[in-house]
Amino acid sequence: MASPVDLNYCPRCGHGLDEREAFGRPRRFCASCDRVVFREHKVAAGVIVERDGEVLLVRRRMEPHQGEWTFPGGFVDFDESPAEAAVRECREETGMDVQITGLLDVIGGYEHEAGADIVIVYRGRRVGGQLRAADDADRAAFFSPDEFPRLAFCATRRALERWCQSCSDPT
Repeated sequence: MASPVDLNYCPRCGHGLDEREAFGRPRRFCASCDRVVFREHKVAAGVIVERDGEVLLVRRRMEPHQGEWTFPGGFVDFDESPAEAAVRECREETGMDVQITGLLDVIGGYEHEAGADIVIVYRGRRVGGQLRAADDADRAAFFSPDEFPRLAFCATRRALERWCQSCSDPT
């Protein structure tokens, strides 16, 4: 796991930050604003689109992990819900319109410099559109669990493991 970039300047006034004890642990503090400055999480959302025992994956066109595969997903914009972001990202990366059918997992963990701290993964089904890779994906295809290609992220592996478990769980 990568470690997050240090927070060095106040996002409100631009003053350099110090470290002070607050709320039981060392935290970043702005003496100019007289306030604790909390780091905010970067949140991503994605969707496992299901079809006849297979899932839709996209191959990454860019680094990190260029050429490896993941489920359609990306960052949640300020003005949208995580579910809306998952639907939007799927449309952008695959050309397919999907409907969210449930929550699969919420995964915490910072994997790389440009990555999310929290990944919310939904289950979904296709409701329209034509499959085509676009945006930051150069391929899009459905795979069965025994055919999964090289996967890009720990979050991708965990979500697909969870999906496989849920498919074999009789409850």
